[in-house]
Amino acid sequence: MYSFSQLKNIINDYIKSNEFNKEPIDLYKPINYILSLGGKRLRPAMVLAAYNLYFDDIEKYLKPAIGLEIFHNFTLLHDDIMDNADIRRGNTTVHKKWNENTAILSGDAMLILAYDFFTALPDTKFKKVFLEFNRTGLEVCEGQQYDLDFEKQQNVSIDEYIKMIELKTAVLLASSLKIGGILADAPDDDLQNLYNFGKYLGLTFQLKDDFLDVYGNVENFGKKIGGDIIEGKKTYMLISALNNANADDYQNLTDLLSNKNISDNEKISQVITIYNKLNIKQITIDKMHEYQTIALEYLDKINVDKSKKNILFNLAEQLLNRVN
Repeated sequence: MYSFSQLKNIINDYIKSNEFNKEPIDLYKPINYILSLGGKRLRPAMVLAAYNLYFDDIEKYLKPAIGLEIFHNFTLLHDDIMDNADIRRGNTTVHKKWNENTAILSGDAMLILAYDFFTALPDTKFKKVFLEFNRTGLEVCEGQQYDLDFEKQQNVSIDEYIKMIELKTAVLLASSLKIGGILADAPDDDLQNLYNFGKYLGLTFQLKDDFLDVYGNVENFGKKIGGDIIEGKKTYMLISALNNANADDYQNLTDLLSNKNISDNEKISQVITIYNKLNIKQITIDKMHEYQTIALEYLDKINVDKSKKNILFNLAEQLLNRVN
C-alpha cells in the first residue's frame, strides 16, 4: 500500500516532468505556472488511493488521476477571476500575474487538456469514467452558479449553503474516489460507499476552509485571512451567526458587512468579535466533526481489509486538523 505522501510525490514528479511545452507560449505558460504551485493534490491522490485499495499497480492509471488535477486547477483560474482573488497557494493568481483574458483562455485550454488524459483508458472503463467525470464537472459549475446567486440573495439557509458546497467542492472529491474504484472494477456497493465517504469528507473540507478564512493565519492558509468577510460571502459561519443572533447583533452584523467607511481590518475584527460572542467557532467545529463521523461510517462499509483503508482514515484526520 502507498502512503498519501508517496502518492502526492508520484503526482508531483509527473507534473514536473510533463510540462506543456507548446506554442503559443502565452497560452501554456499560465497552465504550467498554476500546476507548479503544488497544492494538496487531493483529487489525483484520491483516485490512486481508491484504486490501491484493490490493486498495487497505481501508475497504470496515473494519467486519468492527473486529468482530474488539471480540471480542478482549471476551475481555480476561473474561480479566482470571479472572486477577484489576489493570492492562490501563497502566490499571485493567474489573472493578476497576467490578465483576465489570459486566465480565461488558459483555463479553457486546461479543461480540454484534462479530457485528453482520459482517452488512453481501455474501452471497458472509458465510458463509465467519462460519464462520471462529465456529470461531476457539470455539478461543479452548478455549485459555482449557486455561489454567485447567493451574492444577490439576501437570505440563504444552511441547507442551501450545504447543497452549494456539496456541488462546488465535495462532489469532485467524491468522484475522484469513485473513479479510482471504477478503474479497479470495484463492486457497486463499494463505489457508492467510496463516493459517500468522499462527499462528506468534502463537506468537512469546505467547512474547514470557511473556518480557516476566519481563524487561520495567512502564512499557513496561503491566502488573505478574512477575505470571505470582506466580500460578504454567505459562508456557513456567517449564516450560522445570522441565525443565532439577537436583534441587536443581527443588525450590527449586517451593518458591518455593508459598511464601506471602515477599513478591511477593522471590519474583519468586529465581525469576528460577533462570531466569538455567538460561539460560531464551536458551532462550526461541531458540524465538521459531524460530517467527518458520517464519512468514516461510509469508509467502514467498504469491503476491503481494514488495514488497507488506513490511508483514507488518516486523510480524513489530516483534512479535519489541517492549518492550510
